Amino acid sequence: MKNNKMQLFVWSILAALLLIAIPSALQFSPTYIGKNYFDTEDFQREMDNFYGMLGPAVLNPLDIEEAKKKIPVTNDEIEEHRNYYGSLSDQLTNLHDQYEERVNEAKSSGNKQLEAALIKERDIKIADVEMNFESDEHVEAKIRAEKEIVLEKYINELKGTELSLFPIAYHLTDVETGETFSSGSVTVKSVYKKVFNEEEGLFKANSIPRNDYDEGEYVSNFLYEVAELTNGNMSLFKNPVRTYEGEVIIPDTALASGYLKSQVAEFNKRKYATYAMWLLGILSAVALFTIVKFRKEWVTNTRLNARYDKLKIDMKAALFFLSILITTEIIYRNAQPSHYFQIYSGNLLAHISWLIILAIAIAAISFQLVDCVERWKHKGVLEQDIANSSIVKFFRAIQEMFMSKTIGIQTFILLVGFFLAGAGFAGVFGFLLGGMYVGPFLLVFYAICVVFLGLPALYIFMRRSAYLNRIIIATEKMAQGRLQDEIKIEGKSPLADHARNLNNLREGVKVSMTEQAKSERLKTELITNVSHDLRTPLTSIITYTDLLKSPELTEDERQKYVDILDKKSQRLKTLIEDLFEVSKMASGNLELHKQRVDLTQLLQQALAEHADDISTNGLDFRVNLPETEIVANVDGQRWWRVLDNLIVNAIKYSMPGTRVYITLKQAGDQAKFELKNISQYELNENGDELFERFKRADTSRHTDGSGLGLAIAQSIVDMHDGEMKIEVDGDLFKVTVLVPVI
Repeated sequence: MKNNKMQLFVWSILAALLLIAIPSALQFSPTYIGKNYFDTEDFQREMDNFYGMLGPAVLNPLDIEEAKKKIPVTNDEIEEHRNYYGSLSDQLTNLHDQYEERVNEAKSSGNKQLEAALIKERDIKIADVEMNFESDEHVEAKIRAEKEIVLEKYINELKGTELSLFPIAYHLTDVETGETFSSGSVTVKSVYKKVFNEEEGLFKANSIPRNDYDEGEYVSNFLYEVAELTNGNMSLFKNPVRTYEGEVIIPDTALASGYLKSQVAEFNKRKYATYAMWLLGILSAVALFTIVKFRKEWVTNTRLNARYDKLKIDMKAALFFLSILITTEIIYRNAQPSHYFQIYSGNLLAHISWLIILAIAIAAISFQLVDCVERWKHKGVLEQDIANSSIVKFFRAIQEMFMSKTIGIQTFILLVGFFLAGAGFAGVFGFLLGGMYVGPFLLVFYAICVVFLGLPALYIFMRRSAYLNRIIIATEKMAQGRLQDEIKIEGKSPLADHARNLNNLREGVKVSMTEQAKSERLKTELITNVSHDLRTPLTSIITYTDLLKSPELTEDERQKYVDILDKKSQRLKTLIEDLFEVSKMASGNLELHKQRVDLTQLLQQALAEHADDISTNGLDFRVNLPETEIVANVDGQRWWRVLDNLIVNAIKYSMPGTRVYITLKQAGDQAKFELKNISQYELNENGDELFERFKRADTSRHTDGSGLGLAIAQSIVDMHDGEMKIEVDGDLFKVTVLVPVI
């Protein structure tokens, strides 16, 4: 068996060498056969760069003073410079503000010299700003001076530019003026020579380097900001083109050392290494068709064959196409001139690694083809493999997923969006790397992610969706009151935990029913209390209205009845307004006008407002306030209503002669308000029920009040993202309000 594996591997290595050699020969034969380094595009690019810089640096340089005269300054530039820091008033204000504090500090410290210097400096800047807005010529001169600095730096850098990475000699004469420029000797033995004359073509020397990427636009390759001097139109600076005749050579001594020697050596190494690759390909082809012919026993007589047969058919297909993609990608990459694992790159370990990977992929393709052909020869095996495949189970899961159509459709849309997003991501990634084309490498990467991450995740998701639908159907039965069927627990997934929780929920139905009964009771009490509180003043109004109709009433009696009517009408009005406000708060239609409010001062004002009532009721208010202010972002009017309701509540329901404790302090990032008092009525209710509308401690409802005070206060606190809670301990009543501070 080991011998079979080794023979298959050797065959795959030879096949890999042949598959690498064929596209290499097709791609590189025009580049290397009968060619040397001086025929390459790299060398021609080096010479083009030299010719492009020879004119601006030597043969036709710009004159600095003449170029400065051509610098344009537009009206737009003048306006932009003038208003760069704002309008005249803005700039003058800023200057005054910048120097005011420093001048005052110098003045207060008695440093008159510094004060005078700062004032002088400020006045100079102010005068300059004022001149900017008075004179275009003043602004133009400043802009021109800035541009001249940039232009001079650009021209000096051009003249000092290194023209080439290797020695080049030239002797060139201006055909019009006869002026001659030379460097080195052009009579020595050369490895490259170019003659410029009337027959071969004259050399045209420009004064500005030509950018090959801008189709006729002249811009700087050194200082791009120079182009901004003329808004990109660098042709304003250029000199007339000068034409030269003469010779340009590369002496053979340049091959002795340096950059050119290394480039020639690298080219020759690539060339002969590619020849060696082609020779290996030829030898591999001969071996594959003679002494190393492929045999199916290399596949069928191995342990790996039995393990491979246990895989599902869709996994086999995924591995097969993955092997095809890897093989195609490596062969395609090998045919690219710039690819890093070409054999001539000098990294032997990388070459061997990629060759082994390609050989493994070829062996995998051959192994899978032979195994499938031999296995599916037997009747019924292919049908059985298909029936047991993950794809078939996947579609079964889809069918179960659509047991609940709504969930099924939503899940399907989600999955479609997932795959479209994945494809879109690959496209965007390919575009960012260099255009809309998505390279094979990215395609292989995306395929691997889909096969080994996306599809397994999709399979698991479909199985879980089917289980979710079974849970939903069981839940619907529970909602209909059929609680006898328990939901089956499968595995340890979150869905299994959810099913377990639903089973526990059945046991909590009794608690839910109890809470529902309580809710019905509170609703009944609410209706009763509302009816009572509305009917009581209304009955009084009707009664005294009838009494007023009697002609036998004295004037004093009539006035007394009118006063009672007024009092009852005001009470009914207050009740209706409170109820209306509670309704607006519950519906979210109440608008807040938040601002910075000192809660300490607001509480002091609220207490002062009720000082007479506190004294009349014989209560002893013990107030503990902080020495510093506590500021919160609240609606002052609404927050006053909270404090007023709580203080009024304490005055009405506290036992006469007892103490009422009020505390305000800051607790972390919140303000904490506490009020404690002893109730004169028995508090036998749950503290949370006191928040209910029309709920009052005076169950006989003999005291004034609407029963809405705490409900209104809680709604206002909730609208300020605060918290309000009530604690009842016997007759001790305690309310705590928390609100964020700033």
